[in-house]
Amino acid sequence: MTINEVAAGESRARLEENLDRVEELSKRLVSALTRRHPTPQALSGPDSALYAKAAQAYAQEWVNNPAKLIEQQVSFWGKTVTTFVEAQQQLARGKLEAPEDPGPSDKRFKNPLWDSHPYFNYVKQQYLINADAIHQAVDTIEDMDEKEKRRLRYFSQQIVDMFAPTNFLATNPDALMKAVETEGESLVRGLENLVADLEANNGELVVRLADESAFEIGENIATAQGEVIYRNRMMEVIQYNPTTEQVQETPVVLFPPWINKFYILDLKPQNSMIRWVVDQGYTLFVVSWINPDAKYRDVGLEAYVEEGFLKAIEIAKDVCDVPKVNAVGYCIAGTTLCLTLSLMKKRGDKSVRSATFFTALTDFSDQGEFTPFLQDDFADGIEEEINQEGLLPSFIMARTFSFLRSNDLIYGPAIRSYMMGETPPAFDLLYWNGDGANLPGLMFTQYLRGLCQRNEFAKGTFEMFGEKLSVKDVDVPVMSIAAESDHIAAARDVYRGVQLMGSRSKQFVMGQSGHIAGIVNPPSKGKYGHFVHDDMSLDFDAWKKAADFQEGSWWPHWEDWLKKRSGKKVPARIPGDSAYEPLCPAPGTYVKIKAAKQIQ
Repeated sequence: MTINEVAAGESRARLEENLDRVEELSKRLVSALTRRHPTPQALSGPDSALYAKAAQAYAQEWVNNPAKLIEQQVSFWGKTVTTFVEAQQQLARGKLEAPEDPGPSDKRFKNPLWDSHPYFNYVKQQYLINADAIHQAVDTIEDMDEKEKRRLRYFSQQIVDMFAPTNFLATNPDALMKAVETEGESLVRGLENLVADLEANNGELVVRLADESAFEIGENIATAQGEVIYRNRMMEVIQYNPTTEQVQETPVVLFPPWINKFYILDLKPQNSMIRWVVDQGYTLFVVSWINPDAKYRDVGLEAYVEEGFLKAIEIAKDVCDVPKVNAVGYCIAGTTLCLTLSLMKKRGDKSVRSATFFTALTDFSDQGEFTPFLQDDFADGIEEEINQEGLLPSFIMARTFSFLRSNDLIYGPAIRSYMMGETPPAFDLLYWNGDGANLPGLMFTQYLRGLCQRNEFAKGTFEMFGEKLSVKDVDVPVMSIAAESDHIAAARDVYRGVQLMGSRSKQFVMGQSGHIAGIVNPPSKGKYGHFVHDDMSLDFDAWKKAADFQEGSWWPHWEDWLKKRSGKKVPARIPGDSAYEPLCPAPGTYVKIKAAKQIQ
């Protein structure tokens, strides 16, 4: 038997082995898909009325300005034919070389074959021409409501991103080359990754962003030392161990969002805000929210305020034997801290000395990039899902946020995992991003309808505990931190809400980067700077133009402000007291409840 015959036999054996694996994986794939609970159609796309309005508006443009549209069509045809002819000429020469103009750069098309190979270059060029034509068609429409136009722009971009040639095996040179190099092994591994993701999420396709086996909460992530000193159905309260001999008299109570887990603020020692705050000499309490199941169907914002915010503030006061605390709220918890402060104002409760808000919206008059998701068709779909499940499953929120950056958070990871067969990276931030939480049905309905859609808090009409709450009721000293490129809580929208607050002492700081990196920005990294300016009577654009740029993290700037509102130095406090004895070490038990296991 010759060497070639032996090699051929080995190759055939590997092929047969891979085919057997594919058959087994196909059975698992079908089984996983049968477990999927169908979600309302409205959560997968806009109402058909949107496209009908777009078609009507586009037809009206043909009547009003036919020359403009004909010019666009002729340009599209001309570019298409030219690209085809150039590809034919390249192939006719029998020599693979890049065209004189390979087209615009795009990180999706990094492989040299996108430029040098006539086939791949033609596919790329035609895709970019098609994408440009769609964008022009949408921009051309004038006789359309601005909100509807924004939605149309968003959904048309989703179509453009979805049909990128990189998303298909036959037109992805990286995936094809990997398949050839591995004799199809990469495709089998990719199918294994796909099936595993479907099985882990009850038939829902949620692309795994990180290697989950690389992390264990409390072992190599969320490891700051402290004790859970209180637990109820809504939260665990963690008091962290002091690292200084003395601390500021007034404690800090930090409320993280309950859409995700609190340990974004304690991923690792080098970037842990929790550790940093403690190291500056503060007694720190952090709330770890429950990851709710369907039994929490009727839990509303009132429960988060009464059993969460007010209770945690009471605990911190009792343990530290002080009359006031400094409160911090991040994202939705910042919004709810504002609601709490308004309620406390109505009740005459002066337990909060100062409030700090991280990327927290209180005025939703401009819905920004979330406009597509805050209209009635999508909101009706959310309510239908809530009525069916009793809660909003975590994957829906995760998917919604991901589609705002679909190439980075959906298609890119899917290509690497499913077509290239790669194991997701061991990246703590991405692990946290995939560790989502479910949301109680009533709470999310109140948030979606009352705050986001009707903007009742900014209007002073949001009702809770028999009171009408208003952002203008917030009158404690305030510092609000926004992030320059935040696509969830846009800096200008955060700023507008702070302007409405009734506080005489207000500061607004804008950090560089986005919703997470703009907040988790330790001074030791020296990575992102921040903007500061005291005059909040200016509109946002004027404020930004007048603001001073400071190198480095905003954390020290905030701490200087906080220290002035934290009283004298007192001996460091160990966690708990006789009324709140430690129940278990940080990070506690609630943070370890996985959302996917809640949905049956």
